[in-house]
Amino acid sequence: MAIWKDPTPAKKDTAPFPMDPPPAPVREPEANKDFAPAQPAFAAAPAPAPARASTAKESLIASDITIEGKIEGTGHVRIAGKFKGDVNVQGDLTIEQGAKLTGGVKANKVTIAGELEGNIESAAVVELQASGVLVGDLKAGSLTVAAGSKMRGQADFGWDDKGGKKSSSENGAGA
Repeated sequence: MAIWKDPTPAKKDTAPFPMDPPPAPVREPEANKDFAPAQPAFAAAPAPAPARASTAKESLIASDITIEGKIEGTGHVRIAGKFKGDVNVQGDLTIEQGAKLTGGVKANKVTIAGELEGNIESAAVVELQASGVLVGDLKAGSLTVAAGSKMRGQADFGWDDKGGKKSSSENGAGA
C-alpha cells in the first residue's frame, strides 16, 4: 500500500462567481393610487406539489432504449422502450404505449398500455388499458380490462393462494 502526499496544494479558483443583477424596482401606477401596490417581480412562487405522494422511487427505460437482462428490487419501474427479461419488483410496473416487455412479471400493480409477451405470475392489481396487449397467462388479485385491449392466454383473478378458494373481496360472481 502506497501513501503519498501531493507536492502541490490544490488550486483555488480565484475568479468570483457572477452575481445576479439586482431586481428591477417596481413602480406604482401614478394615475390611480387607490389600488394596492404591485407585487415585486422577485416574489417567491409557491413550491409545486410533488407528482407522487408515494416515497418509492421510479426507474425508467426510455422509449429509444432496448435492454436485455433482469430487473429485481423495490420501487416502481416504467418501461417506455423495449425490455427482454424477467421483472420482479416490490412496487408497480407500467408498460407505456408503444413499449414492449418480453418476459415474466411479478409486481404489486401492473399497468399495460403497450405490449407484454410473457406471464404475470403474481400481481395484486392488473390494468389492461385500451392500447394494451397481453400474450401470456396472468394471476392477479383483480383485473381491469379496457375496451379495445387484447389478450391471448389464461387469466386467474379474484382467488386467494390457498387451494383455489374465492377471496373475500369477490362478490360471488363466477364459477
